[in-house]
Amino acid sequence: MEKIIVDGGKPLFGTIEVSGMKNAAVAVIFATVLSNDICVLDNLPEISDVADCFAILESIGARITHVSADTVEIDTRSIRDAEAPVKLVQKMRASYYLAGAMLGRFGKAKVGLPGGCNLGERPVDLHVKAFETLGASVTLSDEYIEATVNPERGLCGKNIYFDCCSVGATINAILAAVLAKGSTILENPAREPHVVDVANFLNACGADVRGAGTSIIKINGVERLHGCEYSIIPDMIEAGTFMVAAAATKGKLYIDNVIPKHLETITAKLIEMGVSVEEYDEAVCVSYEGEMTPIHVKTLPYPGFPTDMHPQMSVLLCLANGESAMSETIWSNRFRYVDELRRMGAKITVADKTATFEGNTVFKPAVVKSCDLRAGAAMVVAALATKGITTIEDIAYIERGYVNIVEKIRSVGGNIQKVNFPDEAS
Repeated sequence: MEKIIVDGGKPLFGTIEVSGMKNAAVAVIFATVLSNDICVLDNLPEISDVADCFAILESIGARITHVSADTVEIDTRSIRDAEAPVKLVQKMRASYYLAGAMLGRFGKAKVGLPGGCNLGERPVDLHVKAFETLGASVTLSDEYIEATVNPERGLCGKNIYFDCCSVGATINAILAAVLAKGSTILENPAREPHVVDVANFLNACGADVRGAGTSIIKINGVERLHGCEYSIIPDMIEAGTFMVAAAATKGKLYIDNVIPKHLETITAKLIEMGVSVEEYDEAVCVSYEGEMTPIHVKTLPYPGFPTDMHPQMSVLLCLANGESAMSETIWSNRFRYVDELRRMGAKITVADKTATFEGNTVFKPAVVKSCDLRAGAAMVVAALATKGITTIEDIAYIERGYVNIVEKIRSVGGNIQKVNFPDEAS
């Protein structure tokens, strides 16, 4: 069993570089299926979710060649109209993008229902709606989503209105529509940066996707796509995590390889608390300026405050000088990290979808666990802000989304290490 051990209470100082975005990378990797060609992807994060994507594609015939640590060549010409192993698919949420890609290329898809972090009910009804509107027949079982289309008719462009902003359904609709006949218009789609990145990748392959990042996306179907070389955008959530860590440890970090516009809502909340944030062309510098002001944070779809920054930001709310609140509007199970912070001395109450933080917390060392990916990152931030040794368990969640997080934090002065314990050890 691997654990992360942190001897905290020391400020972080220096420069830290952000890797490629997990949420963009996993979607673009599955989107390569549509090219039926060779694609070279740069700035890919070395994380377990990306490795799982490669394993899924290889299981249906793709050839994966690692050019360097963050560059991979994906040859999808030999992909078969086959079903990926359920055990692989159920390891991650983003595996459902394979359904849109396979449906778009082959006119049929059978994909196991995905897994990932348990953040509450995550239905695929909007995915089904999109596929059916484009002309597919969809069947759902306990384990699979299966979609087929009449080969004589094929997928046909239509207008699709999403009742709520869904990143997954938006991307799956784009994947299914790029090779469909005619034009597809998506109304009320998700506007997250990784939706835009997927659209930009597909356009580099010859697709015609317009308006990604706005309230209306138009996809003009094309006959075929081709391969390309494409670089994944920087990870705004990894950047935000390091921004919070700088403030929580009373340090100063220059965070490089970012798109500052993607960080605007995180930056705004840190400034509201009294934390200094300086923006540069491709970097931000975050420094602790003294006592932090309590605030109220509410998660919303992009461009609102990201739900994936909720647990990390909550660590800062514990340290603020007074009562703060965090309202969660996206996932029902996002508050599971609260019990772990309570082990460290935090005073938090949760009512319905809002947590209230008493503030002025002096964290104490404890043994805590990662309840999910972002909760695990929050435990790392809290441990770095705590004098003494904190042990974090279930770190596989963290490694799903953060590239070499231990090494990166060590490079800016954090006393942190990953230790392998025998399974029977306490």
